[in-house]
Amino acid sequence: MTIPHLTVGSGDHHVFVLHGWFGSADGWGLFPTYLDGAQFTYYFTDNRGYGARMDQRGYYSLDEVADDVLALADSLDVQTFSLIGHSMGGAGVLRILAKAPGRVRKLVGLTPVGASPTPFDEAGRDLFWGAVDDPGKRFGIIDFTTGNRNTATWVQGVVDHSLSHSTVEGFAGALEAWAAPDFLAEIAGSETPMLVVAGEHDPALGEATVRQTWEPHFPNCQIHVMANAGHYPMFETPVQLATVIERFLGD
Repeated sequence: MTIPHLTVGSGDHHVFVLHGWFGSADGWGLFPTYLDGAQFTYYFTDNRGYGARMDQRGYYSLDEVADDVLALADSLDVQTFSLIGHSMGGAGVLRILAKAPGRVRKLVGLTPVGASPTPFDEAGRDLFWGAVDDPGKRFGIIDFTTGNRNTATWVQGVVDHSLSHSTVEGFAGALEAWAAPDFLAEIAGSETPMLVVAGEHDPALGEATVRQTWEPHFPNCQIHVMANAGHYPMFETPVQLATVIERFLGD
């Protein structure tokens, strides 16, 4: 049985797209409408406990996320593919790379976490782990990671999407998975071409962070700082994001 997903395009270059902690397969705003469907086929996926898979329980581990995407690729008879992962999806696409390095053509980390644990101080742990049950803390995280610069209406919309498109169990399990990955040694030195997009106004996973967590470990990793965007360039700068990503994938 094919895992539920959303497909955009019908091109020969296949791309699996993994969402972030507050997202889902259909939580990418206008970004999918600007993609080149003649050159690429994009598969927007849901983690277990999210979107079309909210009723699917699991361990919510990175291995489970990776195995599900690989199973989807197999069911679609897609042998080689590229990957895009937003935020926590960055750890997911790296886990896929670790499990199936020969199948990955190119990899895009979009304001991503990496393959090492994310450090949290006491206040940070209270905020992020508290967000599982507190929509106000979800609002605070989204507002902070976009530089406290976007309308509260939009921020609340992202909060509302997360509340309606993920279960509490799935949301909590995903946090444990993306906050504590520890498999960098398995993939360090990978020559897979990588693009990391960092938001100019992202204080958490911006340029300074990804130059520590990604760039030193992968010889073919390039960093692009997205002007006028924070942690959610698919909403903040969707046209430019599609342009930058497809320029890299098609190069």
